[in-house]
Amino acid sequence: MLKLSGEALLGTREHGISPETCDAIAREIKDIKELDVQLAIVIGGGNIFRGLAASKHGLDRTAGDYMGMLATVINALALQDALEKNDVHTRVQSAIEMRAIAEPFIRRRAIRHLEKGRVVIFAAGTGNPYFSTDTTAALRASEIDADAVLKATKVDGIYTADPKKDPSATRYEKLTYMDALKGRLNVMDSTAFSLCMDNRIPIVVFDLFQYGNIKRAILGEPIGTLVAE
Repeated sequence: MLKLSGEALLGTREHGISPETCDAIAREIKDIKELDVQLAIVIGGGNIFRGLAASKHGLDRTAGDYMGMLATVINALALQDALEKNDVHTRVQSAIEMRAIAEPFIRRRAIRHLEKGRVVIFAAGTGNPYFSTDTTAALRASEIDADAVLKATKVDGIYTADPKKDPSATRYEKLTYMDALKGRLNVMDSTAFSLCMDNRIPIVVFDLFQYGNIKRAILGEPIGTLVAE
């Protein structure tokens, strides 16, 4: 299970979607598919809209979260287009039904797509407010019996502090789930960590923007930070 943030699609832009960045991610995923790996993706919507951030400025939290879910569908369609242009067969499944543009999420159908070698992109979060796309990635990974959750970020792992603000911050190579929960590490929310812990799904946090890192993570190379038992 590959978890991409919405910001991953920004590229050098301040907002919106960079077609060049989508294409770069698609080409890397194409390389992975040549390994005969079953790959599912959950993508965020922060490059377009963040419900939690909007709620701090007066927007109803539930309404804001639903708007954020719709933003993830836009990103999923953009990534699907880039993948299809790179000859990677892809299906988008949405937790909120919108049959004209995506399949509804059906667990058995998703697994069948994966068995046929298709990439499945899970959009619209869990379909419920108050749940992040990190939690969605952990939930869908549990449902499809994924081997790992690969959390692709802007930094090369989990640090003791924000490395952009604290030059003395050091990177963890390995953490237990409980360490991550007790430390309140902001790389993923506590619900996502707990779900992965309960279902014994390891999490690899790594830098998305070094080409080839997704493949390295899948091959088990020691990159980023590993969160496991």
